[in-house]
Amino acid sequence: MDRESEADQGHELPDPPDARADRAFMRLALDQAQNAWLLGEVPVGAVLVREGRVLATGYNRPVGDSDPTAHAEIVALRQAASLMGNYRLPGCTLYVTLEPCAMCAMALLHARVQRVVFGAFDPKTGAGGSVLNLFAESRLNHHAQLHGGVEAAACGALLQEFFRERRRLGAQARAGDADAAPQSAAQGGIEVSHLDQPGEEFDD
Repeated sequence: MDRESEADQGHELPDPPDARADRAFMRLALDQAQNAWLLGEVPVGAVLVREGRVLATGYNRPVGDSDPTAHAEIVALRQAASLMGNYRLPGCTLYVTLEPCAMCAMALLHARVQRVVFGAFDPKTGAGGSVLNLFAESRLNHHAQLHGGVEAAACGALLQEFFRERRRLGAQARAGDADAAPQSAAQGGIEVSHLDQPGEEFDD
């Protein structure tokens, strides 16, 4: 079975020859994910590497930037493209803690990134084999090597912990709102519904 077929079935792929380096760079991507968490963003981080050296980093920031495209991968690609003065980034490997969505997958292909390594699989929006596999789409004019499941447990645990905390804080806020509701009603206040409650674990 080829690498693309394995990814399409959502299985963790066998270690490549540079597995040790992959794990090291994924841990750097996890550090970036922690930066996102500190800002209240879904903790996904990315590191773009060329010839064994970090070229750019990124973490999720769509809320803070009011930008629906500001996923970790896109942030890293923009930084690298600006640094290199070129939107093409051949010979690069992108490490990201969560399987890329369709938007990020196509951006990586447009940038001519050579290889994509991700951590946790995303069963809802993953475009590296979980929902669809754009990296294995033969009709596209560029392809990237794909390797999933690197440090998957650590990457998945970080996301789960984040959403657990969000749910806990959300429940506390709702309980506080309920306690204050009678007083607010007496004062002529109105109840506000919050639309930013976290969804399922791996939504970014």
